Amino acid sequence: MSRRVAIIGVGWYGFRPVVEEASFREMMFEAAARAYEDAGGINPRTDIDAFASCQEDFWEGIAIADEFAPEPIGGALKPVFTTPGDGLQCVANAYMMIKTGQFDVVVAESHAKPSDIANMHDVMLFGMDPLTVRAINTPNYHALAALEAQAYMSRYNVTREALAYVVVKDRRNALYNERASYGANLTIDEVLSSPYTVSPLTKLDIAPFVDASVVVVLAGEDVARRYTDTPVWVDGIHWITEDPSLEFHSWEFPMHAMKAAEAAYKIAGIQDPIKELHFAEVDSRYSFKELQFIEALKLAPIGEAHKLLLEGAFDRDGLFPVNPSGGALGEGVPLEVHGLARLVNAVLQLRGEAGRMQLNRAERAVVHSWRGVPTTTSVVAVLSR
Repeated sequence: MSRRVAIIGVGWYGFRPVVEEASFREMMFEAAARAYEDAGGINPRTDIDAFASCQEDFWEGIAIADEFAPEPIGGALKPVFTTPGDGLQCVANAYMMIKTGQFDVVVAESHAKPSDIANMHDVMLFGMDPLTVRAINTPNYHALAALEAQAYMSRYNVTREALAYVVVKDRRNALYNERASYGANLTIDEVLSSPYTVSPLTKLDIAPFVDASVVVVLAGEDVARRYTDTPVWVDGIHWITEDPSLEFHSWEFPMHAMKAAEAAYKIAGIQDPIKELHFAEVDSRYSFKELQFIEALKLAPIGEAHKLLLEGAFDRDGLFPVNPSGGALGEGVPLEVHGLARLVNAVLQLRGEAGRMQLNRAERAVVHSWRGVPTTTSVVAVLSR
């Protein structure tokens, strides 16, 4: 169990609002081919022991969609494990499999094509448990996030200007990210004056969807350097699901993210995250969520992130850069791929291969993902070079 686990290859395809030229299986194939090339030309037929695929039947529109997973990623006639969850959970599963000593090289994969979903609103409402609790037939599923935003802002005196600052920061950072479709130079006034989708959230406070596929190759320490000179180590990873019932979890604070962070930090030996880590890629599919998750990851005291934000602490040239890639607000939300999107950006930073996004100091990072409303599942990973 003391064996370290490294990320030795990453590949992606898409990250556009609409990928017209490829099906989701073709996107998986393209991402896998790029990941295997990135991992030193690894052969999936002979060199990879198992595969983990994270996806959700709701999004695919077909039952048992995971049966389509093996062939595009080279997993036919190999063990392929599937999880209905965020892609970062598949990295956690791959990490544990390698830790057992029974697997040397494991691939984590996730894909999403929201542009193919004609009834997104109905799918979201169906996910809000109409069976065991009273159905919430809200005309806009973002209303749940808006209620959480109101609760958080009221509890900690967070202003709309702080939410707008998150939007301005992330959209500006996205201008340096080749995978980001939503980079823009905005002003706080432009965000504040844009129409509400659901108060207090404007259209600019809500990350739009993108189509994407990501494949990640992981290996045990003793075999990783056969394939790469720049391994990125998974120092700790954990996920937590809090009670999702609206009646039984806090709307003001994401306890699931804090518990996941505490567990990941413990595995990684992190005592003081703000001093021992150098940057973060966190879920920001809603502007206020970035502030909540900064606090849950112990990068700011609870209720204080908005003050540090307005002082520039989380800018790309600030004390502790958060979402230098632009996060979900700048890059878009590829459904269950979102955690792997955050991870890819962190891996490139740690390798020194982030191009125009590259930070001056990037040796250790924390990556976080959440599955969106109405879920209460967070995954946190600590990576280093």
